Amino acid sequence: MAGMGHRSVLLRSWRGIVLAAALAALSACSVLRSPGDEGQAADEEGAVEAPRNALAFAVQVQSEDGDIAHHLERHLELQRYTRFPDLRATEFNRLLAEADANARDLLAALGYFNPTLVLRVQDAPQGSDAPRTIVVEVKPGERTQVTRYEIGFAEPMNSDPRAAAQRRRIERRWGLRAGEAFTESDWSSAKNAGLRELQKERYPTARLAASRATVDAERNRAELSVHYDPGPAYRFGGLRLSGIERYDTEGIRNIVRLPSGTDYREEELLDAQQRLAASGYFDSAFLMLDPDEKDPQHATVIAQLREARYQKVVFGVGLSTDAGARLSLDHVHNRMPPLGWRAVSHLALDAKAQAAATRWTAMPQASGWAWFLGAGLERAEVGDFKSNSLSLQGGRSKSVGHIDRRHALQYDISQVQGREAPGSASSLMASQGWTGRYFNSRINPTAGYGLGLELGAGFTLTPRRDPFIRARLRALQFWPLGRRNEADRRSRLALRGELGAVVADRGAQLPASLLFLTGGDTTVRGYGYESIGTRSQAGKLCGGRIMSAASVEWQRPVRLMGNDSAWEHTLFVDVGAVSDDADRMTLHTGVGTGLRWNSPVGPMQVDVAYGVRTHQVRLHLRLGFSF
Repeated sequence: MAGMGHRSVLLRSWRGIVLAAALAALSACSVLRSPGDEGQAADEEGAVEAPRNALAFAVQVQSEDGDIAHHLERHLELQRYTRFPDLRATEFNRLLAEADANARDLLAALGYFNPTLVLRVQDAPQGSDAPRTIVVEVKPGERTQVTRYEIGFAEPMNSDPRAAAQRRRIERRWGLRAGEAFTESDWSSAKNAGLRELQKERYPTARLAASRATVDAERNRAELSVHYDPGPAYRFGGLRLSGIERYDTEGIRNIVRLPSGTDYREEELLDAQQRLAASGYFDSAFLMLDPDEKDPQHATVIAQLREARYQKVVFGVGLSTDAGARLSLDHVHNRMPPLGWRAVSHLALDAKAQAAATRWTAMPQASGWAWFLGAGLERAEVGDFKSNSLSLQGGRSKSVGHIDRRHALQYDISQVQGREAPGSASSLMASQGWTGRYFNSRINPTAGYGLGLELGAGFTLTPRRDPFIRARLRALQFWPLGRRNEADRRSRLALRGELGAVVADRGAQLPASLLFLTGGDTTVRGYGYESIGTRSQAGKLCGGRIMSAASVEWQRPVRLMGNDSAWEHTLFVDVGAVSDDADRMTLHTGVGTGLRWNSPVGPMQVDVAYGVRTHQVRLHLRLGFSF
């Protein structure tokens, strides 16, 4: 018992000693500080106390060149720290030290290698809540220019006579020539543009083998060299379909129609992919070369497809400034019995027209031509009259690349109702149509042109038989203007024209659906839909045999708060006329302005136009691009 008591006393003594030592250590930590700790305390006392989301400092760039000032203010690394709360003095000084090198790198990318820079801190006035300002004064100096460039190609392309035209095209389109200002972005764009030119035709595996930009900063001169390795030349081989279960594989191959044995062209591949996507048989379609291909001269093309259902129904509700509220119903059947053709039926109702139509199309043949049948029934306002019309069509159509062709036999009958209406008439006409679309985009074009021609010949059936010829020509040209901005966009002119004519005996009576009216969202803005026509003997508005329309529109990108946006502003002048006599054409002019938003499904247009002849202002709305 005595031993146990002695042991417990010793344990209590050791516990007391450990506790005393711990308390002494904590006291020492609270009293003693190292020199580094003192610096940290001073740093914390000098911290910039900034409320969260408030500016710790502002950045201002001063330069005689406003574009340079805007570029630096937008891209300086300093901007990343302007809203950092509790920014310490040492961190602030470090940012100032790094800002000089950062600004010089940004200027070098623009071609200025000898700038003069002055950085200073401007404190806010006493009593002001404004933050301090870092002012960067810039004198960019002389801009570096390209003095020489060299473009090389690896063998066998370099000596292949079949590739001579492609080599010359790359050299001719080189984007950074002698005497032009050198910038990092232009240098990168020029190299990549040459590579893309190779990959688009014959050489899909081409790569950039070597490139060098030798800059003499003291003399502000740059010499460029680039060497491309095109790799092997490719030719189209067989087609491998993936994902086909519902539809005829031979018909699908006829839609693709890749020219086997010919040189690879990316445009051919994209056109075939577009034909598959537009055929309606697939929810998605993607074409690519077989990545495991061992024989470039017989390269297999893989079509990865996801089939659409046999049937689809789409309900639509819309609003138009020309025709008011609109209801629509579309039905698609990809294998309509008994022919097994693809049938697209459409029903549309609005305040001015009620229409029902259907079009049946067969799978294309090996030549690319496809048979079609169509029928349409419509009740619509035709000028100051009501017209009931029926149209039946049959023929063949073909779509290859940028070109659509059509041959058709068409029967039309219409009955015009109203006081002093011309009555009913019918006709039979054989027609041909040709449309070429050469735009840089199918959805939001900014360059290129389109042409369309329709020509038909036939004869009226009732009330008497008279021969006639009907022709229609339309064109659209985008004319780029000025320099590209940072988003690779620039302003442009959109020039549009349309001519139509029916040549027949003066006493011949044609169906109203074959005559011309114009005016509205897509023709002459400032006037109502199809409100421009000719006049009957009683002064009633009706369709005419001759029509002309034209438009000049200036389109320019819009900057919002100093940044590029998807919006554009337009100014336009539209003119149009309809008559039965070319010597008595009355010109209708519309002038106005509008906005465009480049949406993913096409441009959304909002236009306000003034009709010079009617002295009325109209609002025009439209979504999407079509030609």
